[in-house]
Amino acid sequence: MWLLVGLGNPGPEYAGNRHNIGFMAVDEIVRRHGFSPWRRKFQGEMSEGRIGPERAIALKPLTYMNESGRSVAEAARFHKIEPGRIVVFHDELDLAPSKMRVKTGGGHAGHNGLRDITRHMGADFVRVRLGIGHPGDKARVHGWVLGDFAKAEQDWLRDLTDAVAVHLPLLLAGRESDYMSKVAGAVRPPKPLKPAKPAKPDAAGAPPAGATGGEE
Repeated sequence: MWLLVGLGNPGPEYAGNRHNIGFMAVDEIVRRHGFSPWRRKFQGEMSEGRIGPERAIALKPLTYMNESGRSVAEAARFHKIEPGRIVVFHDELDLAPSKMRVKTGGGHAGHNGLRDITRHMGADFVRVRLGIGHPGDKARVHGWVLGDFAKAEQDWLRDLTDAVAVHLPLLLAGRESDYMSKVAGAVRPPKPLKPAKPAKPDAAGAPPAGATGGEE
């Protein structure tokens, strides 16, 4: 059995965030492969199904990104799933938008979801790194990951999540290179984004609504 984990923050206010691309990928896996309806379990939303011959559980932790490990560890313990059969889909600042890479083990590179899973499970799980790009300035990272994908990004985002789901049997069969190649070939190059206009403060000089908050 495999445990397929999408990382993100729960709630409609975060649904379109770049940080939630892991949720989006797992949603598409569940839809594409005809998994069971989502239900609450393991401090998250869980769905069951098959990827080719392999049984799999899809999991979206509802513990917020910073405490994702609690949900993942609970599901893994219950089903006796070893770290090498846990696949975590997550956003990756250090990859260009629309790119995807697979990696097993390693550090968390400052990603709070990966950090917490490592704390609970060790580092030997599989990561599917979904590129969202970097805003270019460390001070803008918080707003970037907790900002919604732009309209111009929707085409490559749809291509990427679809390809990640369609070609997933290759990954579960141990064919990581073939999986990455198939996904790369299915994604249209992203359109260049227009520079974001700086947000205007309100009359009292406070930051605009929604400028802060959320969980990294």
